[in-house]
Amino acid sequence: MSSQHGPASIADFRIAAQRALPKMVFDFFDGGAGSELTLRENRAALDRIRLVGSAPVDVGHRSAAISLFGKPLSMPIIIGPTGLAGAAWPAGDQALARAAAQAGIPFVMSSAASASMEAVAATGEGRKWFQLYLFRDREVSLRLLQHAQALGFEAIEITVDNAIPGRRLRDARNGFSLPFRWTPKKLLSLATHPGWALRMARAGTPRLEVMAAEFDLRSAATIAEVMEQQLDPTVSWDDIAFIRDRWKGPLILKGLLDPAQGARAAELGLDGIVVSNHGGRQLDGAVASIDILPEFAAAVAGRLAILVDSGFRSGTDIIKALALGATAVQLGRATLYALASGGEEAVSRALSILAAELDVAQAMTGSPTIADIGPAKLRLPPPLIRAERVATPSGPTSSRPQTFAAA
Repeated sequence: MSSQHGPASIADFRIAAQRALPKMVFDFFDGGAGSELTLRENRAALDRIRLVGSAPVDVGHRSAAISLFGKPLSMPIIIGPTGLAGAAWPAGDQALARAAAQAGIPFVMSSAASASMEAVAATGEGRKWFQLYLFRDREVSLRLLQHAQALGFEAIEITVDNAIPGRRLRDARNGFSLPFRWTPKKLLSLATHPGWALRMARAGTPRLEVMAAEFDLRSAATIAEVMEQQLDPTVSWDDIAFIRDRWKGPLILKGLLDPAQGARAAELGLDGIVVSNHGGRQLDGAVASIDILPEFAAAVAGRLAILVDSGFRSGTDIIKALALGATAVQLGRATLYALASGGEEAVSRALSILAAELDVAQAMTGSPTIADIGPAKLRLPPPLIRAERVATPSGPTSSRPQTFAAA
């Protein structure tokens, strides 16, 4: 992919991915739960926040480097866990891992990956984390934990916001399933995407390799059914403590939207959390991650690393999260769009674009280092006001505006 003529933004990569993928595959990556209100709100919330330019400030020397869990990152970005990346590009998980390593940032392998743990571990010396589900059969989760340790994965990221699968209507309407089932309508879409079809024909149909090694997946027609069969809605803090006792490396809890849970994670001795609404794929109408982020920063008070995901598409999005208390931002769809449009080279290009955008934002806000980025760099939207019927001493009810702090 030419750096001069290829996509120039993550939005461009999304368009390229939509052109490259059959509709049901693109919708699997792009879609959200229910009416997709959360999906849209993630973007709207980020767009409401404004940056404050600051000049003159000496920004002749700038660095986006940070330290996370005692090791350096070239920039405060992580490629987060995304299931079935091999449907975007053959060996997609390995491509994402290599691009992350080249960029000097971590890659989080999903339990729903379309590659084996050995294949991802063999991609090189980059920082690799493993995303763990707590399955109904806890022995499976323990085996994966032990396997991650044996293969040299640095950190474990437990996903907890999936007691049951979200209702993803695009997948239901498209009949998205594994293995792929081709109806006449789907075959027409396939015929209009010959590049993808040829790549898949050569590589073979992607499957959930990690989970297939542990479970009989033939009884489930869709990924949602797989998850519903295997994930455990009874997961509690006792289970998190159980994993904490058995994993001595960095342990991160992904999928928190209640700030009180962030404080609980700190008390339990976890190393990090991911403030996340699962990219809008679980609870329709959930609060945007960026809106609730400041409450997490206040609740944990620097006791652990705060990562955030859901909706981030640019370097300016990233600087907004950092200013509101995030340590780093995890990417999901942003790098999947790039992967679908051109494999590893395109992912590297996307990360370079984000790095360049972040550099511009640092320079224009007078922030030579990431440590210089704080709330003063932002202007938040006005507080939300609504009329609420409340009791008063002089009468039964009256309408009185109630203010809710903007987050």
